[in-house]
Amino acid sequence: MPPTPVIPLRLVVEGVERTLWLKLECYSPYGSIKGRTALGLWEDVAGRTDPDVGIIESTSGNLGLALAAVAAAHRVPFTAVMDPRTSVSVLRSVQALGARVVTVDQPDGAGGYLLNRLAYIEQRIDAEPRLVWPNQYANPANPRVHARWTAPELHAQVPTAPLCVLIAVSTGGTLTGFRNFTEDSGCGWDLVGVDLVGSAALGGPTGPRVLSGIGASRRSSYLPDGFSPTLRVTSQEAVSTCLWLLRTTGIALGSSAGALVACALRMFRETPRLVDAACVCPDGADRYTDTIYSLAWRHRNGLADTEVAHGVRVISPVRSVPETAAVGTPDGEAHR
Repeated sequence: MPPTPVIPLRLVVEGVERTLWLKLECYSPYGSIKGRTALGLWEDVAGRTDPDVGIIESTSGNLGLALAAVAAAHRVPFTAVMDPRTSVSVLRSVQALGARVVTVDQPDGAGGYLLNRLAYIEQRIDAEPRLVWPNQYANPANPRVHARWTAPELHAQVPTAPLCVLIAVSTGGTLTGFRNFTEDSGCGWDLVGVDLVGSAALGGPTGPRVLSGIGASRRSSYLPDGFSPTLRVTSQEAVSTCLWLLRTTGIALGSSAGALVACALRMFRETPRLVDAACVCPDGADRYTDTIYSLAWRHRNGLADTEVAHGVRVISPVRSVPETAAVGTPDGEAHR
């Protein structure tokens, strides 16, 4: 399987030329970085899965879509436990793959729905003991797949040293995998965890959140003591960065990637010596056409477009990616 492409975006930030490396996981299996996670989880549970009963998982969208595809390929029933923040387009895609979708619409009091999604799964497991829960939140297969696959792939593509690598956090599996690879390989990466304001994934107080795919209502089981350094952005910053990227480069990314790029620009401004940073962008805009790329949705959620690129000038706007695919806009038009 070919590696997902990495785009070098050359910028001038506060008068200093920098390179922002964007690893586009929208080209990984099943359209997001969660495709890798799904394959790792399935490998772990396949031997104990009853083909008549199947598997169940809590998901905000991307993992559900990936697991639905994996389950369909193996002719195993799959139940995706989602919530109202899941994109309608993703939900319909999960259903189109033959999965059952259960929507938990009761807020958990911690800014999201995760705690109640997990409570539902525990009830189902109690009622159906043969039902298998891969448990992306605590299964070592989650970080392991990124330590063995995603991180080494990026290291081969961007051998620059030193390199700052920014990772968005929800379960914490990807960041943990990258941490384990960094420690074991001695590659010298400076890792930065990126979370949302109002998320408890890496510690801190919970609060209202409107974005899916980044942040959580509880601490990461993989990183119970948090992670240092951690940077946090608001939903408005993440969404505005996605819109800025699309306008200036033609690159259309998901909200987690917007959060990563927003933090990278912040670090460039605050650290003159930092000239290279990489963002592992979990997915593309196709998962967000009815949310962050919808003007009506942004208005409903009070997310006005704000200036996030003050002092930033793009000097090499990207119009295509090497060989694998062009970077598309939400309406499907490719920029070449």
